[in-house]
Amino acid sequence: MSKEPIELHIWPTPNAWKVSIALEEMGLPYVIKYVNIGKGEQFAPDFLKISPNNRMPAIIDPNGPDGAPISVFESGAILQYLARKTSKFYGKTEREKVNVEEWLMWQMGGLGPMSGQASHFRNYAPSLVDDPKLIEYGRNRYFNETNRLFGVMNKRLAEVPFLAGDYSIADMACFPWVRAYEFIGQNLDEFPVLKAWYETIYAREAVIRGMDAGKEVRVDQSKLTDEQKAAQAKALFNQNAKNVT
Repeated sequence: MSKEPIELHIWPTPNAWKVSIALEEMGLPYVIKYVNIGKGEQFAPDFLKISPNNRMPAIIDPNGPDGAPISVFESGAILQYLARKTSKFYGKTEREKVNVEEWLMWQMGGLGPMSGQASHFRNYAPSLVDDPKLIEYGRNRYFNETNRLFGVMNKRLAEVPFLAGDYSIADMACFPWVRAYEFIGQNLDEFPVLKAWYETIYAREAVIRGMDAGKEVRVDQSKLTDEQKAAQAKALFNQNAKNVT
């Protein structure tokens, strides 16, 4: 396998850490290319060429299929690509692969988006909306749905050690969002089985290294000025089709 590093285009967020964890677990060399989403760099023409949805993460593998470079966007697609590339963490039989894909898609369609919205209404919306009543429904809706999803994981993990049975890309996808439990208003003590899973995964050296990705550029939101917060909000929220055309 080529030793040319994979380019990992990220900003330090849970979706990005899914991929950095996978790269570390699979032993693939990579270099980080930062996309500062707080400054709108996700809308740069060069980035849109590899991520037309103007979202990170994205990767460029210089040694893709048939030896030709390939770019991949969407974190779930990236995890599947890397797992196929290395034949690791994706199961061996078709039945095992289906289990992995079920829980990976569960994260992509449920845990990630719902946690992200819970975070938005808890951590960002209060400074963007003058009337707290305007965000009350959204805050409760996404907090409760995230809480429900944590309960689904807790129940599943009472039956198996990892989400798909064996440790897989499904666990790598879910872990960074569970790690954000305080940020999204959840209490892990309410989910003892999930908490044990969380602690088991966070003890893995590759996971620790993966979670370190981007640590030198992480922003302490509490230290931002009002002007900086406003500029960040403009880059992150209230986007429409004009942003990508």
